[in-house]
Amino acid sequence: MSRILIAPGRYVQGAGAIHEIGIHASRLGTNALVTGGATALSASSGAIQESLARDKVGCSVERFGGECCDAEIRRLVQVAKAKGADLIIAVGGGKAIDTGKAVAHEMKVPVIVVPTIAATDAPCSALSVVYTDEGVFQRYLVLPRNPDCVLVDTAIVAQAPAELLVSGMGDALATFWEADTCQKSCKPNALTGASPPTLSAVALARLCYDTLLEHGLQAKLAVEQKVVTPSVEAIVEANTLLSGLGFESGGLAGSHSVHNGFTVLEATHGKFHGQKVAFGTLTQLVMEGRPRCVLNEVMEFCLSVGLPICLEDVGIADPSREDIRRVAEATAAKGETIHATWFEVTPAAVEAAIWAADALGRRYKGDRCR
Repeated sequence: MSRILIAPGRYVQGAGAIHEIGIHASRLGTNALVTGGATALSASSGAIQESLARDKVGCSVERFGGECCDAEIRRLVQVAKAKGADLIIAVGGGKAIDTGKAVAHEMKVPVIVVPTIAATDAPCSALSVVYTDEGVFQRYLVLPRNPDCVLVDTAIVAQAPAELLVSGMGDALATFWEADTCQKSCKPNALTGASPPTLSAVALARLCYDTLLEHGLQAKLAVEQKVVTPSVEAIVEANTLLSGLGFESGGLAGSHSVHNGFTVLEATHGKFHGQKVAFGTLTQLVMEGRPRCVLNEVMEFCLSVGLPICLEDVGIADPSREDIRRVAEATAAKGETIHATWFEVTPAAVEAAIWAADALGRRYKGDRCR
């Protein structure tokens, strides 16, 4: 089977990059629909409109409804058609970006992605994660191509709460371990159909992990002060580009399936995507029987930046056996990426790994406090 590496058409990152968006947009269209949440638009829409005007690109602005669901995708398609848009600019976090990519796909027009936070690896991917109106995971929408341009202004990202950057680190944390699983199993990538991953994809995934360990804490502390440093630039690139390329071309496995499983419990809905993925990574490593030194390294990193390593950390303070059984069944559902591993995965195996990971995390936290 062929190996495949896919990537966005152009990736732009730096403090003040938002003021260059007109240059990139003028290559792609003449009339843009800019969509994003209220906070994201407040932080960026003025600069976007000014830059588009300088490069003679018209634009309309429409606020994102808050959930990447079929109803919102249809609504924004209707708005874009009414405005005569030939380009979509999706601004904000993962759900706003995924919705914008889906809208561009439905309309068959280019899309520019402008993350205002570095909380997920959604910006670079040819994928939209679609939820129900109530926020329960529904399906992956695999798109025919990656975004035409991804533009990240690190000065804007640094103004967002540090917890969002940390969430992005949790999402990025899974990248290498999921790619490593896919390389070991040689099963087809759920997103590209290829197997095994290219050497480049695995190398990028490993670089993502190493960058987190080296720069994660420094970047978190800098963003708490609302400043951009080389470590912030490194982590934004890891969370956005390296993780995006690594997961998409390297493959998904257990970490993201555990996240999807957690969505069946309302108690977890207040937690960020990357926070749940981080605990999903620990669960995956336990289920795969990874060495203790690996588990300790991952838990130490998580604690250093404030990522979850036990169920209580993801909002499940007093889990019942039934709760975790439901999570495990959803995690191991047919078609979930947890089946990319090299052995058969059952709900019982997932349930055992969740309980064991929780116990391990609680023990590790207790030992650190002594």
